[in-house]
Amino acid sequence: MLKFFKEITIKPVSWVRGGIYVVSLLLVYDSSLRWLVFEDWSREDYSYGYIIPVVVIYLIWENRLRLASILPLPTWKAFGLVCVGIALFWLGELAGEQYTLYISLWLVFVGIIWLHNGWDRLKVILFPLIFMLAMFPLPYFLTNRITFQLRLISSKLGVWMLHLYGMSAYREGNVIDLGFTQLQVVDACSGLRYVMPLMVLSLLLAYWFRAHWWKRVVLFLSSIPLAIVVNSFRIAATGVLYSFFGAQVAEGFFHAFSGWLIFMFAIPLLLAEMWILRLLPPRKQTEGAKGAIFAKTMSEGDKEDKNGRSHIEKSRKGDFRVLLQPMFLATVIILILTFSLSRGVDFRQKVPISKPFSQFPMRVGAWHGARGEMEQEFLDVLKFSDYIMADYTDRSGKSVNFYVAYYQDQRKGESIHSPETCLPGSGWDFNEAGNVIIPAGGGRSPMKVNRAFIIKDSSRELVYYWFPQRGRILTNLYQLKIYTFWDALTKRRTDGALVRIITPVSEKEKLVDAEARLQGFVQEIVPVLDEYIPK
Repeated sequence: MLKFFKEITIKPVSWVRGGIYVVSLLLVYDSSLRWLVFEDWSREDYSYGYIIPVVVIYLIWENRLRLASILPLPTWKAFGLVCVGIALFWLGELAGEQYTLYISLWLVFVGIIWLHNGWDRLKVILFPLIFMLAMFPLPYFLTNRITFQLRLISSKLGVWMLHLYGMSAYREGNVIDLGFTQLQVVDACSGLRYVMPLMVLSLLLAYWFRAHWWKRVVLFLSSIPLAIVVNSFRIAATGVLYSFFGAQVAEGFFHAFSGWLIFMFAIPLLLAEMWILRLLPPRKQTEGAKGAIFAKTMSEGDKEDKNGRSHIEKSRKGDFRVLLQPMFLATVIILILTFSLSRGVDFRQKVPISKPFSQFPMRVGAWHGARGEMEQEFLDVLKFSDYIMADYTDRSGKSVNFYVAYYQDQRKGESIHSPETCLPGSGWDFNEAGNVIIPAGGGRSPMKVNRAFIIKDSSRELVYYWFPQRGRILTNLYQLKIYTFWDALTKRRTDGALVRIITPVSEKEKLVDAEARLQGFVQEIVPVLDEYIPK
């Protein structure tokens, strides 16, 4: 045992090499790490991210003896993983996509560990490294889609539970009508902030669960329906308690406390599931991969050469020469070059709008407009360069809301927000989402735009939106990111705009009439808009 504690002592050269890597990574990913810690983790849905690094460090420390027993076998194969990570860095940096930068950081970090330790050592801490991915929030567009589905499922289950209790309840979308009041199942009640932490917790439990592999898989996957069910129970319980204690149970401290209470209730359920799974065949407890690797590496670690020296003792010779290893120098150089280019070369020239939107006409064809103003809290979040928001009305009194946001350059945290992301976050349900071709007159080519019929409570609206980007009309967020990356490299331009047009659809109005109204407005407004958006 004393021998092993000697062998796990970190050598001075390892501290120096590790310090150089840490400084290099901090230089390259400084803005992404600050965004992760101060922005993403500050959101309640992902506040558990603060404890993930602590758990990862503990899991690696837990495997310290097995790591010490394996001979480091540096390999150039891992350098390819580092290069992939750097490529993703440029994709995320130039396209303004944070999640891509997070994956880039993870790949480079794992690549560096693999580079100097070899595959056998990497396998020992592979789970903690994979577990690190849990600290990165999902992309916004994916989060909103998941949130919408979770809200819908939780609302349905909540109403079903209220019916079981014997309480009258009616659901319309994400609104639960109890007769004496209505409960709005908003994003905060979707259950995402229970699903993600419970998935992380169940993954840890599955890792430590000494049972057959299928039992571990079941334990992990069961966390998703478990989180949905307990969240639905919370919604139903809120409806029941509302009738006794009033609105205070649906807001403020009591609402937040009920969430923590339900989450703590889910933990014993996971433990009870582990107990039940242990009773099912096969009952024999497996030693697990950890034990098998440990036994193997223990024997390898004790091997000595003919001079009586272990491989670890031999690796300590010429410690500081490893700082001159080609693979170490190549990795540090590529990180420093990446930092220098990202900070020293301006890939995003600021392209001013052709004409300010303050000059945009309020009379376009048969439409007469009234300019609107956006509240400061939204201006602080959206961070566009210029915008116009106006309500246009035709001769029959039908209205269309016209909104354009222009960005003279797009970067992390300052890029276009798609209505597909923002509107569901405001409680709108997307129905019949897809594309539509706008026939254009005057020698213009037909234009494909996004189309969605959205519903919120009793309100119904038809939405068209698209992204004018440096002479292109894009409809897909993936296209948006790829072309932003490519144009930043080839044109040093990332300017672009979002155009969103909405018209209300009354209950008595046919959807086809609203469709014709929007298409007619688009045909009138696009030639005028072209004078303002740079090509």
